[in-house]
Amino acid sequence: MLDSQDVIAAITRLIPDAKVSVEDLSGGGDHLQVNVISSSFKGLSLIKQHQLVYKALATEMANETIHALALNTSVPN
Repeated sequence: MLDSQDVIAAITRLIPDAKVSVEDLSGGGDHLQVNVISSSFKGLSLIKQHQLVYKALATEMANETIHALALNTSVPN
C-alpha cells in the first residue's frame, strides 16, 4: 500500500514547486485522485503536464502499486 506522502514526495522530487494533494479513492492506496499545481506546467499542454506527473510516478505505475490514477494538473493563478 502506498502512502499519500510517498506520492507527494515522488512528484515533488521531479517537480519541486508542485503543490500536491492526494485522495485515496478505494481505501486500499492503489486508486488515487491526485491534484498537482505547478508553475513548471506554464506553456505546456495538458498532455505534457500529465506526462511529467506520470514520469514522477513511473515506478509506482509500472509495479502496479498505483493501479488507477485520476489526475488534475494546473498552473497557479
